[in-house]
Amino acid sequence: MAWPWIAVCVHIFHLTAIWPSQLVLPSVEHSCGFLQLRVSSAAPGRVPDDPADSSRHSGTSREMLPILLGILLCSLAASAAPLSSVTLDYGTFTGTTNTTNGLIYFQGIRYADPPVGALRWQAPASPPSGHLGNVNATEPGFACIADTQTNSGATTDEDCLFGNVFVPIATTPNSKLPVLVYFYGGGFESGRSQDFPPENIVLGSAKPLIFVTFNYRLGQFGFLSGTPVQQSGQLNAGLLDQRAALEWVQSYISKFGGDPSRVTLWGQSAGAGSVMFHLIAEGGENKHLFHQAMGDSPPLIYLAEYNAQHTEDLFAQFAGFAGCGNAGDGQAIMACLRAASTATIATAGKNTLGNRTSTNYPIQPVLDESFLRQRPIEAFKADNFVRVPMLFGSNTDEGANWSAKLPNPSANTSSPSATETTVYNFIAGQYAGFSQTSFNEALTLYPLAVYDESFSLQGQQMFGEMRFICTALMITDAARKAGLKVYQYHYDNPILGSDHAAELSAFFDGPTSNPLFIAMQQYWTSFVTSGAPVASSSASWTQRGLNGSPRLLLHPGEVKMEAVPASLTAHCAFWHSLATEIST
Repeated sequence: MAWPWIAVCVHIFHLTAIWPSQLVLPSVEHSCGFLQLRVSSAAPGRVPDDPADSSRHSGTSREMLPILLGILLCSLAASAAPLSSVTLDYGTFTGTTNTTNGLIYFQGIRYADPPVGALRWQAPASPPSGHLGNVNATEPGFACIADTQTNSGATTDEDCLFGNVFVPIATTPNSKLPVLVYFYGGGFESGRSQDFPPENIVLGSAKPLIFVTFNYRLGQFGFLSGTPVQQSGQLNAGLLDQRAALEWVQSYISKFGGDPSRVTLWGQSAGAGSVMFHLIAEGGENKHLFHQAMGDSPPLIYLAEYNAQHTEDLFAQFAGFAGCGNAGDGQAIMACLRAASTATIATAGKNTLGNRTSTNYPIQPVLDESFLRQRPIEAFKADNFVRVPMLFGSNTDEGANWSAKLPNPSANTSSPSATETTVYNFIAGQYAGFSQTSFNEALTLYPLAVYDESFSLQGQQMFGEMRFICTALMITDAARKAGLKVYQYHYDNPILGSDHAAELSAFFDGPTSNPLFIAMQQYWTSFVTSGAPVASSSASWTQRGLNGSPRLLLHPGEVKMEAVPASLTAHCAFWHSLATEIST
């Protein structure tokens, strides 16, 4: 299959012939053939006024060298066909080879049996138990059902345990490229892997890498809790899906040209929370499933015990909505739930969510005494986490808009009639144990006058710091004290916004000429490929020191190292002192 290489070679020849003065000599990582062409950053985006004017490019052997080298590299590359079809022990998967952008897309790769019927609320059966034959892996598989749905849909289904692998076009099984695995956010109740395209990640990297995404079960399908689930099923099934996905990478990524010993785990929001949970899972035992960790805005959620009254009440309410509440004992209720239709389970989850009007995400991971044995604050304080290099951070306005989503006006700080009680109700709705006494103390740290007498802004800052900003500080602090290589960032973009998830535009919103976004792509991907975040023509990213400083400020026109404010450090110490009270 040499045809795709013809397009690659023509593209190389075109660049070398027209812009030799801007061309950095191509570097070949040739474990049987990876060719990477990179245009110099010395004059980004510049093109000659008249490409047809060849007078400036002719007559010197120096200027002919890139052309000759390009031809040589093409001849080497042409001898290796793209890895467009991959055979695993349970099937052969044929992806889409895109000769225009130089990527191969493997989509909809089943990594476990359908988690339906008897496999509801069980650990995933991975790899699939049967041979799948020849699989057309050119379209995404079904996404998992969100708890806002009442049934499966055109692109969602209970049978949703699929992954996607994106590789550079010249990759071979012997390339041993670094691997980046991404888990999406969505509060553990929504999200889908197909919303995170690979182009900016793979093509934005100075060195080749493989990008991998997976679906995992959500809401009541992935995180139903309570004693009956513990006795007749598996708690935190969604996190076990992720664990199975990481084990799948270890078993099979080498077939796609990846190196299973160079896996970086990355996620945003609930995905970053997932990264955090995998760091502390099973007491922090290192299963060698990943070797670096990155997290954008990791949340410190209300992590209740699986048999706490809060959890048992949630289970009882859900079972009642599903028509199984009076089926008998816990085992009988679980049998009833497993026999119920997908629509029944989906609708029961949506109704449960609808009855928790002061809570954004009521169905969450829990302490299960097996996979999650400690809450994050306790685990990181006790050094019970996997020792790997880390990169974590958060955005300036993490707490914006969360309260405004709540249907209960007494917990919605955007309501015109909001008071400090509204702020308290908002926080307590996310953290069931939060006391009025603790809230009164918080008010001394967040005086209303600082926020222009706005209850919305006051609540926003409290929530953003306690849930996201302080979590990134906590993780990087523990890693720093453990002597690990660790980097921390602060995304602040007043032009495009600094709300929760705003930074993802740099990675997943398509081609960009935004200098800040280009630098971010380079920082993140170079951490994956080399272990150190580096961006050309941008600030040097210093490792995090003690007391939270320094961290990299990502601001339009001003990327630099900054100190963490003492006030933020004090705020974080307060919130983390409430770990037992608010189950964090």
